[in-house]
Parts: sequence; C-alpha cells; structure tokens
Amino acid sequence: MTNKKFIQKQWDANLYQNHHAFVWKYGVNLIEILSPKPGERILDLGCGTGQLTNQIAAAEAEVIGIDNSPTMITQASQNYPNIQFQVADARNLTFSKTFHAVFSNAVLHWIKPPEAVVSCVWEALKPGGRFVAEFGVQGNIVTILDAINRMIKDRGYPIKEEWNP
Repeated sequence: MTNKKFIQKQWDANLYQNHHAFVWKYGVNLIEILSPKPGERILDLGCGTGQLTNQIAAAEAEVIGIDNSPTMITQASQNYPNIQFQVADARNLTFSKTFHAVFSNAVLHWIKPPEAVVSCVWEALKPGGRFVAEFGVQGNIVTILDAINRMIKDRGYPIKEEWNP
C-alpha cells in the first residue's frame, strides 16, 4: 500500500526555469541574509535549477545543491557545470562533513513530514551553524516552526520567544 502523502510530485525543470523564475528571484534577498563567506560549506536544500546556488557559489563558498527532482538536478548541472548538484531526499540526508549553513528557498512546505527535514538540517549543521529559509505558501510556516520548536526542545535547548508562532 502506497502512502500518497510521501509521493514525490514530478517537476518540469523547463517550465520552472522559463515560467516560474519569480520563485528563485524572490529568494535573491535571502542570499544577503545568508551572507555566504569564502570557504564556507553551504547546503542549498531544494536548489531547483540552480540560480540561487550559483549566487552562493559566487561568494566563493563551497556549495552543494540538492533537490529531490532528477529533472531539476539535470537542468541545474547543465546551467552551472562547475557546481556540485545531487538528487537527494531532504528527509534522509547523509553527508560526511557538516555545513556552516543550510539554505532553502520556497521548498520546505512541499516536504512532509516537516520533523524529518528539521532533524536532517540539524544534523547537517556544524555547531553554531545557520539555517536560512523562506517558505512560499501561506500557513505552512506554523507547521515548520512547530517542528523546529519540538526538535530544539527535544535536544534540551530553550525555545526563544520570537520563534513561537
């Protein structure tokens, strides 16, 4: 029996790149918040066709772009052949080295359950690392914030007041 909740939506990389550029263009301001530094190791979670990954790389950071869609990764690799891209499931990440930052633009609201993603982001970050994300759909941030708060609390850290929805 297949659980429909976990079926991957098929993405059309050409449609995304040519007609939905507003998605990555909206995320350009996040690069300033991320503030990538030369030599930093950064994970772009849900990189799509790679435009924002490329901007992170332009800051001389060591960036890896991941996406669950093979068509998106194929297009990203064609767009930016000097950047490392790979197909990966954000609910089940394994990397041999941790990251200074995890970046995500308009993707986390698509991935269920959010707790699995938050746990993987936590494990992917170096101690004191940054998580910079934008959520593209109204109402989904409450679910993600609840998951983040649970993961922080489960690890014995206090929850900061400003993180409560």
